[in-house]
Amino acid sequence: MALSDLTLRNAPPKAKQYKLSDSGGLFILITATGSKLWRFKYRFAAKEKLLALGSYPEVSLKEARSRRDEARKLLNEGNDPSLEKKLKKHRIAHEAGNSFKSVCEDFLINLEGKQLEPKTIKKNRYFAKKLYPDLGTIPISKLEAPEILNALKKIEKLGIKETAKRTCAFVSRVFDYAVITGLCKFNPASSLTNALATPVTTNRAALSDKKEIGYLLRDIDGYDGHFATRQALRLLPHLFVRPGEIRNAEWSEFDLENKTWLIPAKKMKMRSDHWVPLSEQAIAILQETLTLKTNSKYLFPSLRSKDRAMSDNTLNAALRRLGYKKEEMCAHGFRTIASSLLNESNKWRSEVIERQLAHSEKNRVRAAYNRTEYWDERVDMMQWWSNYIDSLRATIS
Repeated sequence: MALSDLTLRNAPPKAKQYKLSDSGGLFILITATGSKLWRFKYRFAAKEKLLALGSYPEVSLKEARSRRDEARKLLNEGNDPSLEKKLKKHRIAHEAGNSFKSVCEDFLINLEGKQLEPKTIKKNRYFAKKLYPDLGTIPISKLEAPEILNALKKIEKLGIKETAKRTCAFVSRVFDYAVITGLCKFNPASSLTNALATPVTTNRAALSDKKEIGYLLRDIDGYDGHFATRQALRLLPHLFVRPGEIRNAEWSEFDLENKTWLIPAKKMKMRSDHWVPLSEQAIAILQETLTLKTNSKYLFPSLRSKDRAMSDNTLNAALRRLGYKKEEMCAHGFRTIASSLLNESNKWRSEVIERQLAHSEKNRVRAAYNRTEYWDERVDMMQWWSNYIDSLRATIS
């Protein structure tokens, strides 16, 4: 006969445990201590088995029957309810051990293993810490787009919209890592950047008047500070790479005989190898630098330690020392100057200029091909550019 709540409430403990049956294999076990434990008896693979469904009254009669029905459904599908229960407990424990914070930390350790620049690792840790208060304890497989967006919006409301965008990109990379390692099935952050406000971009400070550019180049030649700083400042206008790329340049990356500099992907903003043709003027500056080479692997080591690259503020500080205010010129401004004047010359195709500037290429296959794309034109362009800026220096009165 089917059980009722009245029967369950009034069932007394006895000297020996006993059971009261309901239906469909469900029964309740009354122990000598008075505990009332739900059990489901079934057969699987020709063996009789029991499945614990909880205790009464925490699990009501109605809920126990519902759990029995779920177990019977699993049986009908050819699954063992006891095994499925164990697997579910394992998944829950697995998810609890793979919180967003723990996966982030694993991701950051993985980045460190790729020997990225310490500055890059530091930035990624900064983004992670921005997210931990809201997302850190949540299993990564349970996070969905609204929760992630809410955390990013909090950053955006602080007025640091660019940081919000970059943090969003970081979150997406963490989820890509989680998908690859089997910790979640999809990346809910992949399109969230479209829901964030677009930062107002400001151009890097750079001179635009050709005469003023000529004076700047002459001022650099007369720089009386540290030799390595002067050489870096002299080389940067000829190569117009990013300041961080020139500061972290290593002698092993240069082939002076073949007039090339290969900047490895780990040092590039777009994480792709970048080839730079070296003009005769660039070669001359490098050879002059080489004559006073220390035993550092860097072309331009730190003033404090040969084992570290020049600090990120050195070049801008040198420009300030030469009398150029931060609103007038910064180290990154040499890229703006080169881009503007090369395009203005009408001698070089825009795609050749963009390739040498190593601007973003979204298609990864094409990006790999682009490493030496337009190479002959780029070689000619870099020599023309060095000749051109030399003429700017020479013609000022």
